[in-house]
Amino acid sequence: MTTFALTGARIFDGRDWHDGKSLVVGDGTIAGIVSAAPAGIELRHVSGILAPGFVDLQVNGGGGLMINDKPDVETIRTICAAHAPFGTTSLLVTLITDTPAVTAATIRAGADALKQQVPGFLGLHLEGPHLSVARKGAHDPKLIRPMLDADQAMILDARRKVPVLLVTVAPETVGPDQIEALVKAGVVVSLGHTDARYATAVSCIEAGASMATHLFNAMSQLGNREPGTVGAALDMGVSAGLIADGIHVDPAAIGIALRAKRGPGKIFLVTDAMATIGTDMTSFELNGRTILRRDGRLTLADGTLAGADLDMISAIRFMHVSIGLDLGEAIRMATVYPAQAMGVEDRVGTLAPGAQADIVNLSDSLDVRGVWIGGERRA
Repeated sequence: MTTFALTGARIFDGRDWHDGKSLVVGDGTIAGIVSAAPAGIELRHVSGILAPGFVDLQVNGGGGLMINDKPDVETIRTICAAHAPFGTTSLLVTLITDTPAVTAATIRAGADALKQQVPGFLGLHLEGPHLSVARKGAHDPKLIRPMLDADQAMILDARRKVPVLLVTVAPETVGPDQIEALVKAGVVVSLGHTDARYATAVSCIEAGASMATHLFNAMSQLGNREPGTVGAALDMGVSAGLIADGIHVDPAAIGIALRAKRGPGKIFLVTDAMATIGTDMTSFELNGRTILRRDGRLTLADGTLAGADLDMISAIRFMHVSIGLDLGEAIRMATVYPAQAMGVEDRVGTLAPGAQADIVNLSDSLDVRGVWIGGERRA
């Protein structure tokens, strides 16, 4: 593969800023950040900002497609390609609650996508069906159910085929012993779509659950006498996804959560994006129900939010401009922190030497000017 250096931009490597330096790429990986590019390699002049490509752990669709409707490798390819122009270079294709047959087909598609090295595909996120009907959101209640032995076996088999695997569950349908077995096998378990009390959520975290899915949304809220799942997510050191569009979570609540969050896990950005990303479509179908796109919202006919009409650079811009977060920290929320949550921080979400050469070039106003995945220009 080509060795080249990107020069002329301010570089943010995921931790620190570098001025007056060049980013060297060789054989699809980051070779280093240097004061002077080695003689004889190709120089590519850019301006603005160079940062790690974004990592999105919750992507339901894009390019007009949902993995639920067409669970095959070409759908995964389309979804990844739809998000690349917005700076996302690694994503978990997310299956919203569906039948065992669709789940199995999605797992096969994920395995095929890895074999074919689909650019941008990191792994799978199974969001359901083991959730709480009381906090179902847009998930079809007819498909929600407890985790049976066969379901657990399917997830364990999926982990062998798709090593980067995230599963969202509710304590109401999955017990601590099941969570412990999944985590022992290398599955990352997240709590979400749950009405669990604080103590119940804590018991699942102590069993190995290390994440909360779309913080505040579809979970028991923080109260003065019952802290709920929100309280457990903020208090117990787990990582937590956040939909930063000003619709799903009020800006004041975002600020409060950022100040209250205990480590080591961080709050990170997710898009929860649906089929609309990269298209002008005004509606689409999910499990036989129509999702409407209006005024930046995606909803069922009754007004229930159904995913988000959000891309990752817009989420970063919202955190920096509307919330007032330091730009470096806003970028970390879309790079370093989600990569750490999945245990892949040595590969993606960083411009450290040896990492995959996933790079985004931003203007000073945070528009995406260029995207590289594995050193190849994709947008």
